Amino acid sequence: MNNTRYAFFVTGLSVLLAACEPQSLTEAPKLAAERVFINGEFYSPGSQPFSAMAISNGKIVYTGDEAGARQWLGEGSVLQDLAGRFAMPGINDAHSHPFQGGMGLVYNCDFSFDSKPAQVQQALTACLKKTPGVAWLEGGQWTSDFFKLYEVPSPREFLDQVSTEVAIYLEDDSGHNAWVNTKALALVGIDRDSADPKGGTIVRDSSGAPNGLLLETAAQLVAMSIPERSVDEYAVALKAAIAYANSFGITATNEARTPDRILQAYHQLDSQGELNARVNTSLQTWFSLMQKPFSIDHYIKLREQYRSDNVDPSFIKIFSDGVPTASRSALMLADYQADEDHLHPGRGSTHLSEQQLREVMLAIDKAGFTATIHTAGDGSVRMALNAIEAVRQARGNTELAHRLAHAGYIDPSDIPRFVQLNVIADFSPFIWFPSPIIDSVLGAVGKHRGEQYWPTRTLLDAKVRVLAGSDWPSAVESPNPWPAIEALISRQNPFDAPGYEGQSLWPEQAISLEQALQIFTLENAVAMGIDKQSGSLEVGKSADFIVLDRNLFTIATADIDKTQVQQTWFRGRLVHQANAEATPTVE
Repeated sequence: MNNTRYAFFVTGLSVLLAACEPQSLTEAPKLAAERVFINGEFYSPGSQPFSAMAISNGKIVYTGDEAGARQWLGEGSVLQDLAGRFAMPGINDAHSHPFQGGMGLVYNCDFSFDSKPAQVQQALTACLKKTPGVAWLEGGQWTSDFFKLYEVPSPREFLDQVSTEVAIYLEDDSGHNAWVNTKALALVGIDRDSADPKGGTIVRDSSGAPNGLLLETAAQLVAMSIPERSVDEYAVALKAAIAYANSFGITATNEARTPDRILQAYHQLDSQGELNARVNTSLQTWFSLMQKPFSIDHYIKLREQYRSDNVDPSFIKIFSDGVPTASRSALMLADYQADEDHLHPGRGSTHLSEQQLREVMLAIDKAGFTATIHTAGDGSVRMALNAIEAVRQARGNTELAHRLAHAGYIDPSDIPRFVQLNVIADFSPFIWFPSPIIDSVLGAVGKHRGEQYWPTRTLLDAKVRVLAGSDWPSAVESPNPWPAIEALISRQNPFDAPGYEGQSLWPEQAISLEQALQIFTLENAVAMGIDKQSGSLEVGKSADFIVLDRNLFTIATADIDKTQVQQTWFRGRLVHQANAEATPTVE
């Protein structure tokens, strides 16, 4: 590893606990460390690489060379030889949906994004056989261009071929739109006389009857009618999701849309000592903003009641618009691309007015919550910046760094405003390389505009704060960060997917490996408010770190996506271990 890459930061003193006196590296510490790691290649943002580390009581007590680390050995200490393995801080996934991902792992009927119509029907039929007596069958996720790629005149009738007795609800790859059968429509009361809800569309056939395709808030009319599971059941799903995330090296995540009962489930897991990650919960406002006046008091009560060691409910999610895919529901500053199905394509829409957004943001900011505003179109980005600017003018306060999620399209004139208003660009590099969902974006926005997507380097050069998240399970099948990190550097499809060989998405916006790792570790930690505990490997911080099967700085960029996590440590506890043969030795 090139030691000149990083600014040198190694303390000359080691500290076991705040109550312990600092010890010179030439002195034996007064208390032995619980575990000492040697013969590793440790990377930490802002520090020079080191080869050894000691931990106790869940915290890092020493970083440096092997000689210094061995002085922390004593009775009961465990010495672990990393055999030259690469280690680094745990990944912080700053925008994800473990709740929905866990439901897919445990309860829902999911199929791959590239599933053809016959494969979808086969998957649903198999799920119904495994769950006899179920009233609702939830799952997904069909690709955004499914109904452009395949001739399915009536999605409703297509699903009716699977079942007319069980209500079926399937989300698309964006998580914004749904496909339902006749039973689901009947249970919710959607028929040919139903009006489109604000911010949504009930797609209809030539006779005016709903055809089963529901866009944006129309889909949520059905979603909110599906009976909730118990807190215990949700806890099972969340535990599975976090274990899955741990396997990819994730030690902290932001649940980017958190219904009340999901927050309760996180709190329950943490109270029982079964939550193996730090979690920001962005409390859900989708339904309250649509159905009734916004009241901050409810969210203040949730924050006070369910905050715990590993759960921070001081974040709130707002949906401003939709997505710039085939649904064309993100708000753009210019018209979408016209085609045979969209002779007058328009510019999309928002779920609330700019005045509503200003009022809600003012209440959120006053109450000390950090807002994540879903802004997938450049028009929505501008509207959100206007609302935050109004808040700054009203309060004279820039301490809370609000976030604009999925801000892939940003008008160049709006970029300086991110810095001026202390706003973070919340990115999803897991989906910004040539792929089917990007094809859907290009078809909707137009090739030239569509390719000017995710201006990462431009934002970093302008000193805009950037965070990254998987958005799993929206558009991605796992929260695996390594393909996303590769794509940040290459701007190419990291999976060698047929049909995308050699293609790049705005390659001028590529960034370096160091920048990508800094975003996924320390920068995300700062945005999540956990940088005093996590995000880098420093004495006094939590022992949240991972051991990989390769040194990211000595391999080709095209091999980063193949990275395997051999061990994941959270608060000094081993929460994931790969197969024993590939695991570093313990003495």
